[in-house]
Amino acid sequence: QVRLVETGGGLVQPGGSLRLSCTASGFSFTNYAMNWHRRAPGKERELVAAISRDGSSTNYADSVKGRFTMSRDNAKNTVYLEMNSLNPEDTAVYYCNAVRWPNFYWGQGTQVTVSS
Repeated sequence: QVRLVETGGGLVQPGGSLRLSCTASGFSFTNYAMNWHRRAPGKERELVAAISRDGSSTNYADSVKGRFTMSRDNAKNTVYLEMNSLNPEDTAVYYCNAVRWPNFYWGQGTQVTVSS
C-alpha cells in the first residue's frame, strides 16, 4: 500500500521557521522525484519545491526561493522542507508528491498557518 505521510505543520509567527517531513512507504522511493506543493485558501495549488531522485538537484518557486530548502534522505524514505522567514502568504496546506511517470502519489497534507 502506497503511503505518503506529511508531518511538522502548525501555527508559527511571522518571521518564524518550520520543518516539514514526508515519509514514504509502499513504493521504491529512490526511483521517484519528489515535490512539495501547497494550496492556500481560495487559490490554485502551487508547486513549491522539487528534488531529483538522488537529491542532487532542487528547484523552487520564486515565491519561496532563498527561504525554503528541500532535501531528502533516501535511507529513511523521507523528504524535508525547511521553511524560514515565514510570512502570512505562506499559510496553506502543504502536500508532498512522488512522481515517476505514469505514477503520481500524494500525501494527505499538513496545515501551516503563519499568524501573529
